[in-house]
Amino acid sequence: MAEHIADKIQTADWKSEKHVPVIDCPDSADAGEWVKVTLTLGKEVAHPNTTEHHIRWIKAYFVPDDGKFAVDLGTFTFNAHGESAEGPNEGPVYTHHEASFSFKTAKSGSINAVSYCNIHGLWENSKKLEVK
Repeated sequence: MAEHIADKIQTADWKSEKHVPVIDCPDSADAGEWVKVTLTLGKEVAHPNTTEHHIRWIKAYFVPDDGKFAVDLGTFTFNAHGESAEGPNEGPVYTHHEASFSFKTAKSGSINAVSYCNIHGLWENSKKLEVK
């Protein structure tokens, strides 16, 4: 029997685990108001950003309280980790694993973020958004 990908998604407290996405946004918003969201990793415990160990992407979803499906809010990829023809970590560019975006909704629900570490796999976090 095939395993489900959901069985491979890990969770923990982002304050003590560097792989868990941190979701910074208001706890509540008015219906139709733009909600700014910033996603990052390593807010309390720094995550490496090297050729050998890095965050490749973060995906964001919104799940309305009464909804059956998640709405895909965006995928944010981080492609420069110091790679170079001269060798690992010799490149001139590194991208930081942080992304900001805005969205609006008329319903309360949860913002979910999933991140991918090239060594430690998939990690998820969620935050409730109350819409008035």
